[in-house]
Amino acid sequence: MTDLRAPERALTGLRAPERATPDIRALEHAALSTVPAARVAFDGPFVVRAFAGGTGRANAASSIDPAPDPALEDRIARIEALYAAHGLPPRFRSTPLDPPGLVGMLAARGYVEKDETVILLAPIGAIAAPDAAATALPAPDADWMAVTATAEHQTPARRREKEGNPALLMVPGAWITLHQDGAAAAVISVVASGETAGFFDLAVRPDFRRRGLAARAVRAAAHWAREQGAAWLFCQVAAANAASLALNTGLGMAEAYRYRYMVRAQDSLPAMRFG
Repeated sequence: MTDLRAPERALTGLRAPERATPDIRALEHAALSTVPAARVAFDGPFVVRAFAGGTGRANAASSIDPAPDPALEDRIARIEALYAAHGLPPRFRSTPLDPPGLVGMLAARGYVEKDETVILLAPIGAIAAPDAAATALPAPDADWMAVTATAEHQTPARRREKEGNPALLMVPGAWITLHQDGAAAAVISVVASGETAGFFDLAVRPDFRRRGLAARAVRAAAHWAREQGAAWLFCQVAAANAASLALNTGLGMAEAYRYRYMVRAQDSLPAMRFG
């Protein structure tokens, strides 16, 4: 049986005053709200999302109910057909909310695991701090996009999705740039979905790295989100990204749960790699 309270156990002692710790279902709902997709469909407990074929979060199907699903095999086939109709490879995001047997059924159809991801969570007040060098905009500008392009895992499809995200959001979002020595040096995006906010796209220009700008960007994003009413801050970090995990756990974030993608071996979707 899935324990939806896993974040509560991991964050003992880190509670936001008078705010209940978001459980896995709440965090999954927040993730769906903060990472928009241009096309969305539902099939039973699955939400099926598609955008430009970039980030897996906006181009994968995932379950939001871990109850047994007697129609699971037929459902998988229908979801595959939906992606095929849009010219995209099928991707499933496997979380603790999977119906029993999902991973096994996908493996039997030729799927393999890819890009395990760690969801980190913290009370926002423990991280938030204003930064006079931070500028928050309602959409990414040219400087923000230029700094983001220096990150190792960016692709043209991901760029199109970042440019399209603001128009798709139903909740407040900000694209934050930190300036140093007269230049755009670090960027981050942040979206507040009620009491839970997520930050994404953290990047520092190579010539400005190792100066503490990444931590400052996260604190500035948390400050913006707290002003929108958020009490909790989460991020999603590839398990292979040791530097980002160290940064965020160093800021006081703790692991809530993990997810991984299931993709077909023949689609040859590249794994994310980090220096």
